[in-house]
Amino acid sequence: MTTPVRDSPLALTVLALLHQQPLHPYGIQRLLKQWGKDKVVNVGQRASLYRTIERLCQAGLITVQETGRDQAYPERTVYALSDAGRRVAREWLDEMLAVPRQEFPRFPAALSNLMMAAPEEVAAALRRRADTLTRTLTELDAELAEQTDAFPRVTALETEYLRAVTEAEERWIRTILNDIQTGNLTWTPVTVSPSGV
Repeated sequence: MTTPVRDSPLALTVLALLHQQPLHPYGIQRLLKQWGKDKVVNVGQRASLYRTIERLCQAGLITVQETGRDQAYPERTVYALSDAGRRVAREWLDEMLAVPRQEFPRFPAALSNLMMAAPEEVAAALRRRADTLTRTLTELDAELAEQTDAFPRVTALETEYLRAVTEAEERWIRTILNDIQTGNLTWTPVTVSPSGV
């Protein structure tokens, strides 16, 4: 019996990797990092990968191909993509490409609460973010140069996208910083008494 499973970037990526070949979780994790997928898929904790694999297996989208034990390693379960998994992966891919979804990233949430801080405090934080984005652009440029020599362009599209979004954000932040500096954007921080009244 299969259990329905919700799409997620990690679930789609696991299915895509298994579309290439059967793998054990360690192999999936290694490829996620090796191919730079960890820049677009949250795999910060190994437990989330294992939970995703378990959900995909319970839903019948992947199956256990074999369980083996090598002398040097603990027991490893190799997973393969099922026919249902192949179909669902294509459906998820199509929907994620075609349908914009309202996501709730941290940065816009912070922007919506700027009134808590003074303009100069906000400017200092935004300056640090802009500097980080500038460094990120340099790293992405180096990664793109390396990828274009070694792989077809289609394998670097997520890096191109990240670069474009990062560049746009960095440019926008520098515009806001300029507006704060020139006085075109100003506000008085909202203060609340300790009692909340």
